[in-house]
Amino acid sequence: MTFEEDLREKLKDRKFKEGYDDLEASYTLIETLIRTRNEEGITQAELAKRTGIAQSELSKIETGEANPSLKRINRIAKGLGRKVQITFAPRD
Repeated sequence: MTFEEDLREKLKDRKFKEGYDDLEASYTLIETLIRTRNEEGITQAELAKRTGIAQSELSKIETGEANPSLKRINRIAKGLGRKVQITFAPRD
């Protein structure tokens, strides 16, 4: 069974799906940060210099160990030469 097949099966369970949905925004932020940083060829150390946020804190954000404020997310976006865009989408 592949990861995707296993996930689809687990998402049939209401409690599992609720927990998964609650974490979706965090996972999206992490994935977007890492992908964008890599696309720009920027290391965590370089991003730390650009933002004034410690490299260790950036690492915690990228691993899901820290939950950054919107203010901090904006600083990271600016350090990446980007802006934050937020969308409230309907739930499935």
